[in-house]
Amino acid sequence: MKLSARARALLANGTPVALVRVAQVQGSAPREEGAAMLVTADGIAGSIGGGTLEWKAMAEAQRLLRAGGERSVMRYALGPDLGQCCGGTVEIITEKASERVLAELEGDEAPGRTLYLFGAGHVGRALVLVLAQTGFRIVWCDPRPGAFPAAVPGNVTLRDDADAPAILREAPAGSLLLIMSHSHALDLAVTDAGLRNPAVAATGLIGSASKRIRFERRLRAAGVADDRIAALICPIGIGGIRSKRPEAIAISTAAQLVALDESLKLREASPAMSQQTGRAAS
Repeated sequence: MKLSARARALLANGTPVALVRVAQVQGSAPREEGAAMLVTADGIAGSIGGGTLEWKAMAEAQRLLRAGGERSVMRYALGPDLGQCCGGTVEIITEKASERVLAELEGDEAPGRTLYLFGAGHVGRALVLVLAQTGFRIVWCDPRPGAFPAAVPGNVTLRDDADAPAILREAPAGSLLLIMSHSHALDLAVTDAGLRNPAVAATGLIGSASKRIRFERRLRAAGVADDRIAALICPIGIGGIRSKRPEAIAISTAAQLVALDESLKLREASPAMSQQTGRAAS
């Protein structure tokens, strides 16, 4: 559940809530500008980085709620003031939750990058759970009846279209694609559709090096451009993890997706860099 929705639920139950946000960062700090958490008299939801900084911010928010205040601004030099080794300076804004405050928070909670995930098997299910707390907007696709679990995280949209590859025609620019279906034939069809679609920034395919070789041969014969084939990520996941347990593959792949997302954001923020780095994110 997003922080704004949690705050509204707490307010509906009569629980006073404060919103704590990192307003400004200079130098090294535990979290980036915009990081937020909710504070009530009993605890917190979300995080601005943990440690003494978060503890101090929570105490200030609870003081504000007890005093009936509306807003406070605190500035911390993490080393001299809090004994934290980060060394930077952080400005923290604390506000009592109100309609204005929550509307601003909702604006900051806009959906992140779209991830098309094909396959609701063991690895797909594990990956969706790992990504539940991330900013990805996941479009989870599987044409098999009853393939999906009864409940899914709030950032997931289910699609059981019979023509699964056609779903990618709707992909917004900068989308990511991850393929792990029950069928190698479907894997190939979706991979082909993804590599031909310029809106798909990166395509990952579960499988071994030998599977990649077979797919490369078939994709090349089907007329897919060589540079797009070369950019295919297969096997998926970060290096150094040998376990083939679904949860291990999911964690490894989630880390790779976060890295891809951050790399793409840098390229999208700098068109000149994008031209120079070319396929760096792949």
